[in-house]
Amino acid sequence: MSVSVGAVRTHEFARGLQLDVHPAPGETQGAVVYLHGGGFVSGERSMDRQRVRALAAHGVTVVVPDYRLAPAARFPDQVDDVCDAVDWVRRHLDELGVPGDRVGLWGASAGAVLAALAALSGRVAAAAVVSWFGFSDIATCFSRSPLERALLPPRGPAHALLGVDDLVAVPDLVRDASPVDHVHAEAPPFLIAHGDRDHLVDIGESRRLHEALTRAGARSTLLVLGGAGHEDPAFDEPSTIAVTAAFLRSHLHPATT
Repeated sequence: MSVSVGAVRTHEFARGLQLDVHPAPGETQGAVVYLHGGGFVSGERSMDRQRVRALAAHGVTVVVPDYRLAPAARFPDQVDDVCDAVDWVRRHLDELGVPGDRVGLWGASAGAVLAALAALSGRVAAAAVVSWFGFSDIATCFSRSPLERALLPPRGPAHALLGVDDLVAVPDLVRDASPVDHVHAEAPPFLIAHGDRDHLVDIGESRRLHEALTRAGARSTLLVLGGAGHEDPAFDEPSTIAVTAAFLRSHLHPATT
C-alpha cells in the first residue's frame, strides 16, 4: 500500500467497517487513531475532517475509523471496534511510513470515552491518549435527583452505550464502561482537555479521571479551556491543536523519548 502526501486512503479493517488514513505531509512522527463523538448513536468518520487535517499538518498521521453505533451495537461492541482499528494500524505501520511501533488514541466526547476504555483495558498497547470532553464515571455523571429525572430526558449517552433503560439496575456494567474504574499505574500518558462551561458533560468528569490517574502513579495532564463548552470551536483553534500534536509527537516518535 502506498500513501500519497495529502491523499486520504480508505480501507476496510473489520467486516463492514472502514477507516480513513490522513497522512502527515512530509515525514510522519507517529500515528494516532481518532474517534468521533455523537453520543454513541450518531456520527461518522468524515465529520471532523478539518480537525483531523489540522492535526496531521503537525506531522502525525491520523487514522479515523468507523465504530458501530447504538442501538444496533452495545458495549463492549464499540470498544471491540476501536481495538480492531488499532490492531490494523499496528500491522500497517511500515506501509504507512510511521517510525517505530507506537500508536496513540484520540477521541472527542463519546470517542474520548472509547479511547480511554480501549487504552485502560490493556487490550491495545496505546502509547498515549488524548481525551477531549468525555465522561469518566457513569454512576456520577448520569445520576439524577427525582426532579432531574422528571425534567431531563430519560436516556442519555450512557444508556445508549450500554443498551439499557435503567443504569441503576446494571451496576457491574456501569463500572465496566466507566474509564475511571480501569485506571492503573501502568496506564499510558493522558492529555485530558475540557471546557469549564461544558453543560453536556461536566468538567468534573475530566478532573475525576485526571486525579485517578495521578493517584495511581500514571502520567496525566489536564488542559482546561476557559469559557469553552462542549465541542466548542476553541478545541479546534490552532493553539489547542498544536498542544495536542506536541503531546502526541513526544510520546509517539522514538527519537523524542
